[in-house]
Amino acid sequence: MAEAALPRSRAASRDVVAGATAATGARVVAQGLGRRFQTPHGPVDALRDVSVTVEPGTFCVIVGPSGCGKSTLLRLVAALDRPTSGALTISRPDGRQPTNAMVFQGRSVFPWLTLRQNVAYGLKLRGVPRRERGDRADALLAMVGLKGFARAYPHQISEGMRQRVAIARALAVDPDLLLMDEPFGALDEQTRYLLQEELLRIWDRTGKTVLFVTHSIDEALILADRIVVMAAQPGTVREVIDVPFSRPRTLTGVRSDPVFTSLFGDIWGMIREEVTRSRAAQEAELPR
Repeated sequence: MAEAALPRSRAASRDVVAGATAATGARVVAQGLGRRFQTPHGPVDALRDVSVTVEPGTFCVIVGPSGCGKSTLLRLVAALDRPTSGALTISRPDGRQPTNAMVFQGRSVFPWLTLRQNVAYGLKLRGVPRRERGDRADALLAMVGLKGFARAYPHQISEGMRQRVAIARALAVDPDLLLMDEPFGALDEQTRYLLQEELLRIWDRTGKTVLFVTHSIDEALILADRIVVMAAQPGTVREVIDVPFSRPRTLTGVRSDPVFTSLFGDIWGMIREEVTRSRAAQEAELPR
């Protein structure tokens, strides 16, 4: 299908959200992107002919079946891996070199550092003076609701609080692009809901471009401006959906909207078809 960019009216609408900054994040453009891996059994295409555009300040969520290349795509955008075909362009509106930071699933904070030291870690690597990085870390801990825990260690707080620290650490280096690979996947349901709303609040304040990978259709609809639905292996873009819910959003507000059920059903139908097709293809390859 032809790939369409997010209408500028939706990206620009963030400027009028109470407390929001103008969209200042990076622009991501993938054109015919592919990633092929060589295995003992021959080449395997994790991604093939992926084309998608994410405008500055957009919250874009990627969903799809397991093994469809969601995390591979995120790694390519993060420059942790290189494509084997196609083109990937990441740019800032002002032409300067864009930066990114990544938040992973599970325990990604350093257990031997305090929460303040964890948040300030990237700033220390950049040579930021001690007092400045401490002040910045304290401000970010306050932003994510951990103001009183600066001197605590990760083992002294909950898993949900540790993920807040990981988000604060990513924001500390002021990235243009925030990359999140199932950051709430290991959390209990209540904590995940709270952090979804917390992330939306932070996003409203910072204006970053966000690429967020999840298996949860529910989560995608709550968070996203755009949802990229991936097809099964090899990973391709099956559909790009503009999410119509107004901002600011709450979990209950989105779920009570009649459009939620319709969109959920559409996306689940696509993913179910992809899972069924992938299983049928695998079964056909089994020796008889």
